[in-house]
Amino acid sequence: MAKYNRSINELRTRAALWWPEELKNKNALANVLPLLLKTQEDFLRLIVLSKNDPFQLFDLIKVAKYPSNLFLKHLAVLADYGGEPIQRLGRSFKEIFPKRGGEKGKYYFDFIWKEKTYRYEFKALPVSGLNNKKLFIDGEGLIIEKGLDNLTCDMIELLLFASTSDYADQAGLCACEIGTMLGNEDVLIKYVKQRYITVSRITGGATANSLGQLAQTEIVDFLVNDLSGEYKIIRNGYIAIDGYDKKGGMPFDLVVEKGTKKVGIEVTFQVTTNSTIERKAGQAADRQTLMHKNGYQIAYVIDGAGNFQRSSAISTICDHSDCTVAYTIAEFKVLSNWIKTVL
Repeated sequence: MAKYNRSINELRTRAALWWPEELKNKNALANVLPLLLKTQEDFLRLIVLSKNDPFQLFDLIKVAKYPSNLFLKHLAVLADYGGEPIQRLGRSFKEIFPKRGGEKGKYYFDFIWKEKTYRYEFKALPVSGLNNKKLFIDGEGLIIEKGLDNLTCDMIELLLFASTSDYADQAGLCACEIGTMLGNEDVLIKYVKQRYITVSRITGGATANSLGQLAQTEIVDFLVNDLSGEYKIIRNGYIAIDGYDKKGGMPFDLVVEKGTKKVGIEVTFQVTTNSTIERKAGQAADRQTLMHKNGYQIAYVIDGAGNFQRSSAISTICDHSDCTVAYTIAEFKVLSNWIKTVL
């Protein structure tokens, strides 16, 4: 039988300790999402107007004086081509794209638009250290409104048309397809609107500095996919229990229900030490006692280097938890299996 109530040492060996890169990227996107949504209509107007040739957008961006880094950020989000792919592209650029005219020639890529083949010669690429910061599409860079330069032109063309090139697979550019829709206004608008709905869902409505909220979203998404429709998953839920007199019931980061059965789940991931884990530890014994008296059980998702610096607090929680897991996909599966077992 699987052991769900782990000791601190058992938990530590399974812990991630530091925020996963994917979660940090989602948090960065959540921070700039309000700006992207606010400027979405202006972005749409520009790409809708671009229907005469595949390079017309450069002139439109200049005439409209639309910040080129903001335009590029929209494309990066639509293509889901963020920090890590951009860095990989920069590192492998010379191995991916051909060069015309010998040593001093320019790199290029051929692409298809409206059944015709076009060639784009890179104006600035390759460059060393290609990343979001160099492109001014990180949180700090987007504060600055950048005019169109050669490097941004290169990235715009790649993110627009690279999916139709012979190099899309090598560079991970298969989703860079929005350029294929230029000239088809209805399809273009529908694509952009739906993509941003998806992005908003991915970030879980998160706001700045909300890695904790995104961490909960990741767990919810996993449980929704892993558990059947018989289970109801509630974020920031409550369980009404005798002996707990606060209005609404005992609060939990997540509540999972199946019929009349329920479990409460608390989530804490801290890479720097703070008092949150101490507070949860101080409540752990009483919360478990009350939950058990009412026929319910309680689980904790605990991770982060900062939390593990408070070893006494984590030990206390482990002693008063029915299931204790770390923050990894493998551990989410353990949590899901425990839920199936007790519900």
